[in-house]
Amino acid sequence: MHDDRSLVEARLKRVLDERIRPAVYPESVPLDVAVWHAPDEPVPVAEGLAAEPEPIEVGARWGAPWGTSWFRVTGTVPGHWAGRTVEAILDLGFDENMPGFQCEGLVYRPDGTPVKGLNPRNQWVRVGAPVDGGEEVRLHIEAASNPVILDYHPFRPTELGDKETAGSSPQYTLTRMDLAVFDETVWQLVLDLEVLGELMAELPADSARRWEILRAVEKALDAVDLQDVGGTAAEARSRLTGVLTTPAAPSAHRISAVGHAHIDSAWLWPLRETVRKVARTTANMTALLDDEPDFVFTMSQAQQWAWVKEHRPEVWARVKKAVADGRFVPAGGMWVESDTNMPGSEAMARQFVHGKRFFLDEFGIENDEAWLPDTFGFAAGLPQIIKAAGAKYLLTQKISWSRTNKFPHHTFTWEGIDGTRIFTHFPPVDTYNCSMKGSEIAHAARNFKDKGVARHSLAPTGWGDGGGGTTREMVAKAARLRDLEGSATVAWETPAAFFAKAEAEYPNPPVWVGELYLELHRATLTSQAKTKQGNRRSEHLLREAELWAATAAVRTGFPYPYEELDRIWKTVLLHQFHDILPGSSIAWVHREARATYERLAGELNGIIDAAQRALAGEGQRELVFNAAPHGRRGVPAGGAGAPAVQGTSSVSPRAEGGYVLDNGLLRIEIDERGLVVSAYDIEADRETVAPGRAANLLQLHPDFPNMWDAWDVDEFYRNTVTDLTGLDELTAGEDVESVRIVRSFGASHVTQVLSLAPGERRLVLDTEVDWHETEKFLKLAFPLDVHAERYASETQFGHFHRPTHTNTSWEAAKFEACNHRFVHLAEPGWGVAVVNDSTYGHDVTRTVRTDSDGGTTTTVRVSLLRAPRFPDPETDQGVHRFRHALVPGAGIGDAVREGWRINVPERHVTGAAEIAPLVTVDQEAVVVTAVKLADDGSGDVVARFHEAHGGRARATLTAGFELDAVTVTDLLERPLAGATEPVVDGERITVRLRPFELVTLRLRRR
Repeated sequence: MHDDRSLVEARLKRVLDERIRPAVYPESVPLDVAVWHAPDEPVPVAEGLAAEPEPIEVGARWGAPWGTSWFRVTGTVPGHWAGRTVEAILDLGFDENMPGFQCEGLVYRPDGTPVKGLNPRNQWVRVGAPVDGGEEVRLHIEAASNPVILDYHPFRPTELGDKETAGSSPQYTLTRMDLAVFDETVWQLVLDLEVLGELMAELPADSARRWEILRAVEKALDAVDLQDVGGTAAEARSRLTGVLTTPAAPSAHRISAVGHAHIDSAWLWPLRETVRKVARTTANMTALLDDEPDFVFTMSQAQQWAWVKEHRPEVWARVKKAVADGRFVPAGGMWVESDTNMPGSEAMARQFVHGKRFFLDEFGIENDEAWLPDTFGFAAGLPQIIKAAGAKYLLTQKISWSRTNKFPHHTFTWEGIDGTRIFTHFPPVDTYNCSMKGSEIAHAARNFKDKGVARHSLAPTGWGDGGGGTTREMVAKAARLRDLEGSATVAWETPAAFFAKAEAEYPNPPVWVGELYLELHRATLTSQAKTKQGNRRSEHLLREAELWAATAAVRTGFPYPYEELDRIWKTVLLHQFHDILPGSSIAWVHREARATYERLAGELNGIIDAAQRALAGEGQRELVFNAAPHGRRGVPAGGAGAPAVQGTSSVSPRAEGGYVLDNGLLRIEIDERGLVVSAYDIEADRETVAPGRAANLLQLHPDFPNMWDAWDVDEFYRNTVTDLTGLDELTAGEDVESVRIVRSFGASHVTQVLSLAPGERRLVLDTEVDWHETEKFLKLAFPLDVHAERYASETQFGHFHRPTHTNTSWEAAKFEACNHRFVHLAEPGWGVAVVNDSTYGHDVTRTVRTDSDGGTTTTVRVSLLRAPRFPDPETDQGVHRFRHALVPGAGIGDAVREGWRINVPERHVTGAAEIAPLVTVDQEAVVVTAVKLADDGSGDVVARFHEAHGGRARATLTAGFELDAVTVTDLLERPLAGATEPVVDGERITVRLRPFELVTLRLRRR
C-alpha cells in the first residue's frame, strides 16, 4: 500500500479547521449589546446590574487596564429554531492562546444569579436545549479588562502591572455577541476526530493501530458533505465507532484525571482580581458538574474557598452542594499554595493548621495530601510538617521545570531532615494545565519513570489562573480515552482515590532524602526585598504577640486576642503565596504587600505592648522582655527582668589605617577601605577571615537572565563581578563601639555600621542601601578560613546540609540556595555562623589557596538586592535596611541562638517586677517555637518545640502554672494517636526527642 499518511493527516486538519468546527454553530443572529464602565474599582453585583449602560457595537474597543465593564446583552430566539439547542456566544475579544492571562467575565441573570465564567476557551452560555422559539434572552456580564502582562514577547518591562501607571487606553475589541444554534452531533464529531487525530500522531509510523485509525478517519471524512456538515455528521461518526471502541491494552498506563484550575492567589494581577477569578472558575465548574455526571473537580487553597464564601454567596451555595455530593473536592489542606523555602517554621505549620481547619469546619473534610503543583522547590523540613498536620501525601509538578538534572522518579518516598517519610507523586504529564490532548496523554505514559513497578499517574486537568478550569471538551475527550487502544486510560478520580491506588500498587517506592531543589527560579530568594522583610518580621511579631498575650492571659486575665491573631495569621499566610513572597508578582501586588505588612506590624506591636504592660504592672523598674527561645543577658527565654552587665568594648585607630573593635572576646580589624581583614577569636586563638581576603565585601554583578527576570538568576552572572571598595567615609561611632562606612556606586550608595557589643561573640553589620541600579545583583561576601565540605543552613524546625563542592551536576546546580536565620560552617571544634534578620538567598563556594598556606577558603555570600524589570520594572528601587552578624567560634547551637537573637530584639518596658516564663526548657538544643493559648478558646496553653542541633535530646519543660493534664497533639492541637506520652511530675514534663523532632504539647491548666 502506498504511504499516504501525510495526505490524509493534512486533509483532516484542513477539513476540521475550515468546515467541521465552523459547523458546530451553523446559524446565528446578533445580540443587542450595551455597556457601563465602572469608574474605578469593581462594584457590587447589584450596583453593576442596576447601572444604566450605553449601546456598544461589536468591533468597538473597550476596557481600560484593570477596569470593569458591565455588558448587557439582549435578544430573541428566532421562532424557526424551535426544538434546537441554542447558546449565546460571548467573545469579549479573547485570544484563545491565552486562557487565564487576559480579559475574563462572569455571566449573571437579571436577578443576580451567576451562570458561568467567560474565558478564551469557554465563550458559550446555554440558552435552551431545546428551545421553543421566541424566548427573550437577557444576560449581564461582569467583564474584567485585565491587561496582558506576559505577552507573546515575554519579560519585556511594562507599566501595566499597576493601575497607578497602566494608563487608560482600551485593551480589547468586542468580537462576537450572538445567539447561535449548537449542533451537538457536529461537536461530537469534532471531538472524535481530534482524539483520533492526536492519538494517531503519537503512535509509531509502522504501528498497525495508527494505520487502522488513519483509514477510519479517511472514511469518516469521505462521509462528510462539506456543504452539509450537519446533515452528514452522524454518518461520519458511525464510521469511527470501531476505532473508538477498541479497548486499551491491559498493560496501558492509567491516568487519574482530576478537574483542576491552578489559580495563582496573586501574580500578574492583584489579590482583588484573584477573588473574582476564583468566583468565575467555581461558577464554571459547578455548572459543568451539573452537566457531566462522571466529572470530578478539585480546588486547593482554603483562602480561595473563603473568598468565594465571603464575596460570592450565591456561588458558594452551589459549591457547598457539589462538595456534599463528593464532586467538588477540597485539596491540599493549606491556606494557600505557599512557597515552602522561605516561610519560617511556625508559618509553615500554620499554613496547614488554617487550611485544614477551614475544610474541617466548613465541610467536615480532612485532606490527606499536600497539593503544591507550582511551588518553586521544597524545603527539607516539610515532610515532618505534613505528617504533623495529619496528612501523608505530597503532589507537585514543578520539579519537572528543573534545567540541569531530570528527577529520577515520579512516584517515590520523600524523607525529611528528621526521618519522616511522605509518599510523593510528580505527575509525568508535566503540566498542571492538562487539556487532554493526545500529546499530553502520550507524554505522561512515555515519561513515567516507574514503569514495571507502578502504572498510575495523575493529570490535573483544566485551564488555570482564571482560564476557567476544565472545559466540556476536555471531559468529552477523557470519555473517549477511558479505554482506547493505543492510549493510556483516563478516569476522573479524586486525589484521595489516586493516592490510595498509587500507594497500594507501589508499597516500597524509592526514597529521596533531603530538599527537593528546583533548578530554576533561584532569584526568587532575593527579589522584592521588602516583601521578604515584611514576611520575616511579621512571623516574629506573631510569635511575640502570642507569647506575651498568652503569658498575660494566664497571669493577669488579659483578654487573649483570638480573632485578631487568627485574622493576622491568615493575612501573613496569604502573602506567603508562591508568587508573592518570592517576589515574582506585578508592582501592584508588592505595593499592597508593603502597606499590609506595615499595618500588621502596627497591630501586632499594639498587642505586644498591651500584654507587656499588663504583665509589667505599675512601677519604674526597667525590664527587658526576651521573646527569643534562649536566655540572654541573664533574662530567661519568654520572661522579663533586669539585664546583666556584660563587660566592655572599645574602638581604636588601626596602625595601617582603619579601626579596631575589641571586646576581649573578638578583635575585629577594619582596614582603610572599610573591609574586615581580621575577625580574631581571642579565646580560640583563631582567625576567621581567610588570608589575603576581606569580609564585609559588597560585590555587584550584572543580572540579565535568559528569561523569567524576577524569578531567575543564571549561573553566568558570576562571570563578571565588581568589588565595591571605593570609600566616601570611614568614621568611628561616638556613642557605641562601632565603625561607620559610606560608599557610592552607580546611582546608589550604601551606609554600613559595624558594631561589637560588650560580652558578645558577634560582629553586627547594619547595612542601608539606597538602591537605584538596573539589572544588577548585590552580594555581601565573607571569605572564611574554614575547611568544610558541607555547610548547614536553617530550614523549618532544623537545618539542612549542602555540599560546598561541585562534584556532580546536582551539586553544581545549587549555586543559589535558601537559608532562614543562619548559615553555619565548621571544622571539628570550631566554626563560623553568618546570621541575618531578613535575607534568604545565599551562595557558598570553596577554593584552595595556592599563594599562601595551601589552606581552604570557604566563602559565604549573602544575596541582598536585585533589579529585574519584569514583571515590576521598579523592583527594589529605594532604601533598604539589613542586619547581619558574623559569629566566629560558633557551634551549631550558637548559630541557632544568634539567628533568633538578631530576629527577636529585646523590648524595654518599665514595670514593677520580673516576669517568669510561662514555659521553660532546660536543654538549649530544644527550641520552643510557639507558646500560645489553644485555638479552641479553652484556655489551654500550647507549646511547640523541636530539637534544633541535629542530635538526640532529653529535656524537661516546666510550666509556669499549675498543670491538670498534658497531651501530645498534632499541629491542629488534637490528641496525636500513637504518640509517646511524656513523663509528667507536677509542673515538670520530661520528653525525649530524636534529631530535629517536632513536638506539640497541650497543657491544661488546673
